[in-house]
Amino acid sequence: MALTGTSADRCAGRSVVVTGTRGGIGAVTVLRVAHLGWDVIATERSQEKADVLVAAAAGRGLALRTVLLEVADPASCEEAMARVEKMTGGGAWAVVNNAGVPQAGLVEDVSDGQASHLLEVNLLGPMRIRRLALPGMRRRGGGRIVNVSSGLGRVPRPMGGWYSASKHVLSAITHCLRVEMTHAGVRVSVVDPGAFATAVLDRAIADLTGAAPSGCRAGYDRSHDLFTAVNQRVPGPEPAAREITTELSARRPRPRYTVGLDARFLISLHTASPLWLSDRIKHAVTGLPRTAPKAPTAAVEAAA
Repeated sequence: MALTGTSADRCAGRSVVVTGTRGGIGAVTVLRVAHLGWDVIATERSQEKADVLVAAAAGRGLALRTVLLEVADPASCEEAMARVEKMTGGGAWAVVNNAGVPQAGLVEDVSDGQASHLLEVNLLGPMRIRRLALPGMRRRGGGRIVNVSSGLGRVPRPMGGWYSASKHVLSAITHCLRVEMTHAGVRVSVVDPGAFATAVLDRAIADLTGAAPSGCRAGYDRSHDLFTAVNQRVPGPEPAAREITTELSARRPRPRYTVGLDARFLISLHTASPLWLSDRIKHAVTGLPRTAPKAPTAAVEAAA
């Protein structure tokens, strides 16, 4: 349903940049926001993917614009945001930092290169886009920044430590940014989605398939089976897109939007549980051993 009255007036002429629109939350968000009357600029990594998204929008009678952007590349970010400034005559009114990648596996099994790429996409990229968008927002005396984090940023999950770490820091820096930008009229919010059927969950499952460099096979197998089961049962990303739209259209958006029954339940459980209980639950869920393997007896050593 299109916005009416004062809500529609707030949308008129306002441009929204959304990153990570290849699928999942990002793709649903740009279509929903375009339907509500915003000037949507979606970022894509290739022209081919951008054309597919534009065609999908056109098939619904919607119009949106695209720019090419590689979030992990500083030069690409600068070029894309300069392009946005020209397209909008001064810069976007709002930015939705949705781009993100998973990295499942034990912390010790994730290489420096993998960790660096994850931090570039999940943390440094959003902050870079934010920095490039803020001058235009300051000139207009207002704007919106929405950073899409994760429920796992608030409930650290073994077998996904680097992902949880990146989203935890994104949440923390969003809090600081919200306080710092109040005087400039820029409203900043974080969205913490739970599990939804997206490519991120598919990639996490792929990360858990194959070799376990540390040799801890049990954690990989149990997590793979759990993620696969979750992926078959969770809903699509529409609820998260609705919350992002709510934040953009609200006069006074909330600092945080938690989306999904699973996220709300797990965050409440984690917050209320003592660490010893939380650790035991996570050992049970991940299948990771709680004790060291027994040393071989003398008889076994002799037989060997």
